[in-house]
Amino acid sequence: MNGIVNDFLLSNQQALHLGIALLLGAVIGIQRGWQARNRKAGERIAGVRTFALVGLFGGISALLAEEITIWVLPAAILSLTAITLVAFSHQARQQNTFSITNLICLLLTFSYGAVTIAVSPALAAAAAVITAIILDNREEIHGLLNRLQEKELDAGLKLLLITVVMLPLLPNRGFGPGEALNPYNIWIMVVLIAMISFIGYFAVRVVGTAKGILFTSLFAGLSSSTALTLHYAKASRSADELSPQLAAGILIACGTMFPRILVYCTLLNQALLPVLLGPVLITVLFIYVPALLIWYQHRDTLTTEQPTLNKNPLDLSSALIFGALLAAILLLAELLTQWLGDKGVLMLSVVSGLVDVDAITLAIARLSLGSLDQETAVIAILLATLSNSLIKAAMALIFGTRSLGLRVAIPMVIAVGAGVLAAWLQAVMS
Repeated sequence: MNGIVNDFLLSNQQALHLGIALLLGAVIGIQRGWQARNRKAGERIAGVRTFALVGLFGGISALLAEEITIWVLPAAILSLTAITLVAFSHQARQQNTFSITNLICLLLTFSYGAVTIAVSPALAAAAAVITAIILDNREEIHGLLNRLQEKELDAGLKLLLITVVMLPLLPNRGFGPGEALNPYNIWIMVVLIAMISFIGYFAVRVVGTAKGILFTSLFAGLSSSTALTLHYAKASRSADELSPQLAAGILIACGTMFPRILVYCTLLNQALLPVLLGPVLITVLFIYVPALLIWYQHRDTLTTEQPTLNKNPLDLSSALIFGALLAAILLLAELLTQWLGDKGVLMLSVVSGLVDVDAITLAIARLSLGSLDQETAVIAILLATLSNSLIKAAMALIFGTRSLGLRVAIPMVIAVGAGVLAAWLQAVMS
């Protein structure tokens, strides 16, 4: 009796999966049929019915492969390939078209039907829906290629290089004093920085100059607030009347640095967030409020060019330099911790922050997982942001007009000071 019940349940499950295979084929068939809806009857080689039946064919083939012989599946897909090649070759001669999209779609539909039976209906459904979306966005994809610049394509390929190719090859174990240098972990951080720069670069390009300094500065801050500070400071020399708006833009871009710190800590050591969240939010508040006030007071003349991105944001040499800097900071942090304790880490944070705040933040977040206590880690990160902010304030004062320099320097010094004070009070009260 139990055997009959089990057979009945298995048959129902197989029937359900075959129905899913049929529906997945129909989903792709509807999209392809929509594309060819204006063609006359007989001009379409494959429509909704054909794609639905091909999905069912894939499911039945996988079922027979399980029950009879594994050779059913390759024989079925070879038969389908032969039939579709003949049909599409005839169409190519008649209509003088050379697209093989429908041919690939039929083979994919067959495969999705087989995956539904042999692997997972959910996986097959997800793949089929993604396929339909890609097919339905043909014009958008082609338009994207037309707008894509060579250096941007190069950036995307380099991102894949450092992520997909290089990362799996690196050893995931510690080297050096205290095993502080883990090549795999260091490169993950390099990839993280590269991805943020990549997103920031395209955000600036998509937003464009029409949105003005406000949004340009916000998104440019994801990539390089230092570069934007230098650009806007120099721009104020040739257009002094825009100094208030440019100062607001610099503050917004520099303020973006602090949410980035929270992102790094979320990814690397979430235990730092409760201690770091308050000081960071206070710092951001003291930067963004003056920036928005300046912007609001001078919003009627809020127009200028966005910063020019002169180099590829994913230049491999820059990634390697960052990796080397991060490795040096990790090594020095370990040595200074052994020699001077927490004081050595704090000294390193101040010096490193003059060059780059991302590298020292990532290094401190990593160290706080081990030998470095959380309170010291928070103070070290804030000291790095302090020195980095002071450098940007100095750039605004040196390269910009006096009015721009003061509008940037005063809020930034007050903001970072308030953040450090909040961290100290938090430590005292805890």
